[in-house]
Amino acid sequence: MIARKQVWEQLKTVMDPELGINIVDLGLIYNVRVKTKDKRQKIVITMTLTTPGCPLASVIDRMVKEAVVEIPGLEEEDVVTELVWDPPWTEEMMSEEARLQLGMLE
Repeated sequence: MIARKQVWEQLKTVMDPELGINIVDLGLIYNVRVKTKDKRQKIVITMTLTTPGCPLASVIDRMVKEAVVEIPGLEEEDVVTELVWDPPWTEEMMSEEARLQLGMLE
């Protein structure tokens, strides 16, 4: 059985290509659900991007899926990403560590 914690840990390996900070600390991941049907698990990741017009949307989506399918027992079709814009992303969603890395805190 795949635990949500495993998925969150894998998502921390996905770095924003522009900022060089993982997408979890950036606050881009809103939710992770592990659904089981007929003894098969499906991972549903609800996420956002810093802006609706982000030119790297497809790249980040691919990176998320590639990272999560590294969990043993998952196939590409077992990982679904849901891109949402509500609530809109704000800088306050970033972890303190991410804000420190970006020089937003002293």
